[in-house]
Amino acid sequence: MPEISRFFGIVIRMFVEASVPHQRPHFHAYYQDRVAVYAVDTIELLTGEFPSRQARLTEAWAELHQAELLAAWSELQAGRLPGKIEPLR
Repeated sequence: MPEISRFFGIVIRMFVEASVPHQRPHFHAYYQDRVAVYAVDTIELLTGEFPSRQARLTEAWAELHQAELLAAWSELQAGRLPGKIEPLR
């Protein structure tokens, strides 16, 4: 699962399972022992949970980089590794 960004202790990853196409672009965010999965198109939490501060940071980052996230998703769907996306500063 390629890491596409890291900021304030939050790691963002995106992946595609071989021979199982995902229907909705999404990314996985990791913070300590927690995992949250967010939809790229609506920047909504699909599953998991984060502390409120980390959730706000992740959502703000995703809103700023939504186009890049969609491009990364397309790269993965085409079988290519996506590039890194600028972290939140």
